[in-house]
Amino acid sequence: MVTREEFEGFAAAGYTRVPVVREVLSDLDTPLSVYLKLADGPYTYLFESVEGGERFGRYSIIGLPARRVYEFRGHELAVREHGEIVESRRVQDPFAEVEALRAAQSVPVLEGLPGFSGGLVGWFGFECIGYIEPRLARDPLPDELGTPDILLMESEEVAVFDNLKGRLYLIVHADPGQPQAWARANRRLDALAHRLRHAGAGYPETLQPAALDEADFVSGFTRDGFIAAVEKSQEYVRAGDVFQVVLSQRLSVPFNARPVDVYRAL
Repeated sequence: MVTREEFEGFAAAGYTRVPVVREVLSDLDTPLSVYLKLADGPYTYLFESVEGGERFGRYSIIGLPARRVYEFRGHELAVREHGEIVESRRVQDPFAEVEALRAAQSVPVLEGLPGFSGGLVGWFGFECIGYIEPRLARDPLPDELGTPDILLMESEEVAVFDNLKGRLYLIVHADPGQPQAWARANRRLDALAHRLRHAGAGYPETLQPAALDEADFVSGFTRDGFIAAVEKSQEYVRAGDVFQVVLSQRLSVPFNARPVDVYRAL
């Protein structure tokens, strides 16, 4: 989709990343099989959508392992490269920091690709409300899951399924400021295409259904603690502080399968 001349033109125009794209045969693959072959690890993702509850959306997007990741916990920012923290600092406004990260990159839009084919991918947790409304910023609570308030991956290698046309595009976002960026991106595409063709790569194991007993689940609430929370909520309602309270509890159970197996089962 992008010739060398076009790549050099995008570089001269000042784009910080240029997608180098290769179309490969995909008649024997599915989005999930490609995920298993090329991703299937930390800091990856699979985006799929269903229209009308019955039909898959046009594009499925697989994010390969991200080299650079941004984690916000409260007002502390940690930057990871290849899993190791390379920078940490305190930021005044995490949302402004995210916007600065987004604005620092410019990528040309290529015809034939979805509106998103790389960039910042991740989540914004419920605790982010404290960045907007300081009165709702609570004292630090026990972090039972160990997840950041905001986590964003810098997704520079993706595979895009066009489910309408039956095509698969491998995309590497090259930094035109780096030496031999065009050649390096194409060598990387060669390696990814080879992994797709490798016999048996990504072939999933058979799912083994496991019976779960209700007694196996552990709640984040004790019975007495839940009753006390209900009574406290009633006090807030009577005082006019709130008109609705939704109490929830986390139920956890030991789990040994891979996360992707949960997706397969669903």
